[in-house]
Amino acid sequence: VQLQACGGGLVQAGGSLSLSCGASERTFSNYCMAWFRQTPGQEREFVAAISRGGTRTYYADSVKGRFKLSRDNTLRMVLLRMNTLTPDDTAVYYCAAARSVTGEVITAKARYDYWGQGTQVTVSS
Repeated sequence: VQLQACGGGLVQAGGSLSLSCGASERTFSNYCMAWFRQTPGQEREFVAAISRGGTRTYYADSVKGRFKLSRDNTLRMVLLRMNTLTPDDTAVYYCAAARSVTGEVITAKARYDYWGQGTQVTVSS
């Protein structure tokens, strides 16, 4: 599975940004999809995940209520809408795919088999 992430950029604190991730795999709907983020010297951390059918989502506490993850299995893509951004959200964001069962939402990084190339999000204060 090849994943292509895009949509990063520079935004002021309080602003919004959307990240998208497209997949090459025709069986995209078999995968739980997620976003992780990483800052220099830190571990890659979980941000949000969505089940293969899109019926269930899960968010890290740090982004809950501000970020919204959705997917379109026909277009084979996921969209992360990020609102009320803060400088703490500055990171390289990675989309990832994990084989899963119906309704499963995966937060463990080790479960993800495929990763996109990362896209930089910078939030200025």
